[in-house]
Amino acid sequence: MKIKNFTLTAIFLSIILLAAFTPFGFIHLGVVKATIIHIPIIIASIILGPKIGAFLGLIFGLTSIVVNTISPSLLSFAFSPAIPVLGTGHGSVWAIFVAIVPRIILGFIPYYLFKTLYKSETKKRLSQKPTLFLTGLLTTFIHTLLVMGSIALIFHDAYAQAVNADSASAIFIAVLTVFFTNGLAEAILAGIVTTAVVPPLLKVVNR
Repeated sequence: MKIKNFTLTAIFLSIILLAAFTPFGFIHLGVVKATIIHIPIIIASIILGPKIGAFLGLIFGLTSIVVNTISPSLLSFAFSPAIPVLGTGHGSVWAIFVAIVPRIILGFIPYYLFKTLYKSETKKRLSQKPTLFLTGLLTTFIHTLLVMGSIALIFHDAYAQAVNADSASAIFIAVLTVFFTNGLAEAILAGIVTTAVVPPLLKVVNR
């Protein structure tokens, strides 16, 4: 079992690193970057547990810092302390918090969410697949809210400048726009892939 877990962890780690440093991992969408890197973390957390999930989330956060440093977008100041915050001439160490902490939390959520939902679904005699889809969907929504919420709170003025928002309500609308556009697309994709990949991998691990 330890060998299987180590092997799967290495595979997930390789997928994360490969995605992070190719155009598929972080996709430029103007102000923000969409990502698919959260998906292997969700799958790994369900299969290998929250500790491995959190470790892979940490790696996700570190790659985010590197990518936003070497290939910055308008909001890269919120993910890399090397990128000057809009309106200033220097970066912020709070960018490390935004880049890493929500991603570590991302690694914990799927395991406990799946366990909780699956117990509820089992009582209703529903299959495993709806639970997996909901886990991927809800985890992605939570991750998006944690990241965008952290940016809006910590980098309030700079974020307002980036999205041309002149009031708190305009900032809130900007966050919701991200949530219901690329956030929704990421969530649906995560739900579909999690539903398809987790069952066969669970059989391998539990064999």
